[in-house]
Amino acid sequence: MMERRENIIAKKSEDFGDRIVNMHKYLSQKRQGNSDILKQIVRSGTSIGANVAESKFAQSEADFLTKLTIALKEANETKYWLNRLYGGNYLTDKEYQSIINR
Repeated sequence: MMERRENIIAKKSEDFGDRIVNMHKYLSQKRQGNSDILKQIVRSGTSIGANVAESKFAQSEADFLTKLTIALKEANETKYWLNRLYGGNYLTDKEYQSIINR
């Protein structure tokens, strides 16, 4: 029987989604952050992992590539929203670096 290796992309996208959810919870509890931006970043930040998960059961190679391309686009959008939170001084340098460099 062939041993299955851990899917590092799936693991990292799930961990990142958890970090985004926790950041949303943290900023919401402190009543910091624009609520519209926070909604957007949770949507895009968790969509990365959702699309990677969907790619595991793609119906074709084209479907697989489409799901991963969408995940990449969601990652880019999430970076945009993180930059807006940082630029708006809702995230400290340390908080921003912690999430952007992982």
